[in-house]
Amino acid sequence: METPAPTLSDITRVFGRIGLLSFGGPAAQIALMHRELVEDRPWLSEKQFLNALSFCMLLPGPEAMQLATYAGWRLQGPLGGLIAGLLFVIPGAVVIFALAALYAAYGDIPVAEALFLGIKAAVIVIVAQALWRVSKKALHAPLAWGLAIAAFLGLSAFALPFPVIVLGAGLIGALSARPGAGTPAHAVPLSRTLRTVLLWGAIWLLPLAALWLVAPGGTLAEIGLFFAKLAVVTFGGAYAVLAWMVQEVVQTHGWLTTAQMMDALGLAETTPGPLILVTQFVGFLAGAFEGGTILGVAAALVTLWVTFAPCFLWIFAGAPYVEWIATQPRLTGALSAITAAVVGVIANLSLWFALHVLFSEVAQVSIGPMQLWLPDTASWQPGALILTALAALLILWRKLDLIVALPLMALAGLGWGLANGLL
Repeated sequence: METPAPTLSDITRVFGRIGLLSFGGPAAQIALMHRELVEDRPWLSEKQFLNALSFCMLLPGPEAMQLATYAGWRLQGPLGGLIAGLLFVIPGAVVIFALAALYAAYGDIPVAEALFLGIKAAVIVIVAQALWRVSKKALHAPLAWGLAIAAFLGLSAFALPFPVIVLGAGLIGALSARPGAGTPAHAVPLSRTLRTVLLWGAIWLLPLAALWLVAPGGTLAEIGLFFAKLAVVTFGGAYAVLAWMVQEVVQTHGWLTTAQMMDALGLAETTPGPLILVTQFVGFLAGAFEGGTILGVAAALVTLWVTFAPCFLWIFAGAPYVEWIATQPRLTGALSAITAAVVGVIANLSLWFALHVLFSEVAQVSIGPMQLWLPDTASWQPGALILTALAALLILWRKLDLIVALPLMALAGLGWGLANGLL
């Protein structure tokens, strides 16, 4: 008996839950969506989920948000995709608005940092669990294992650009696949795709053009143009473009200091939603420092628009082709290889995040051709380690739902801060 398609109400409820619980960056977010959409309810098959994930990894922008948008589109068309994508972003955007306003007014927020320490500890466990689950499903052959290891080393040791990792894995997968006829044509008229591109291209860029016409070179137009460019080059998520963004924001535009940028990243890492919401935090502070809270809010809204509107463009234009791509042997081989490489990407993100939570000082060190993140062992954080062990007990042993475990971990972080005089 075929399972009935979920209603828009079902999609709103489930993706609202995903949006509220989407802590921990793409690895944890993808694992959460897999649990909600594949394991807990049969809305997507394993193959559909992995095909969509591989496709989203090829796109600029936050892959987890685009995966959510694709899932909503597949279940209920463009309206379902719009609901799913917005619900993935809105909870984190609301939290970032509040944190950015408090930060602009008061600077560091010790209570928030204590709460987020507990959440960060939980995120380490969530990401490790995600890595385990995804690797079990994606690594079934020596080639897949080799690609995952190569992707991990390429990113963690040799700082290879993320697009090089993805394109290299895809090329190897395509060349190693058995040739076959595949499906000769897809069922989506190119004219429909062109209309979609024109519609969402206009939705994305016309507001930016209007800002430029009203106040050419003004703060809002400058911020909008910068983050619109960023949205096009952000392959592999926020981490892949973070270094360039810091350089541009601090050195070229002078909107924030390096310390403020690192605070922005730290706060964005511990809120729900895609890490690229750090751009909203930066936009708010840039506007607020220039012209007060009202300009900060306007700058944050502009930043959100130019960052996330193109995500709907990529998905609504490309989603109809995902299933067709899956029928082409060479393309299927490429996507399978990319999925394997994604395991290495998640492993690299897992290591990076764990190091920065468990140690207060982590530096990138050059050893010959390698660029390694090495912690100062004297700067290890006993509180973070204890909280991580507690999170493992709650999530892995007690198997608490994240909607229960994350608030408990936030309270545990607050308790640690109070007990040690950090507040």
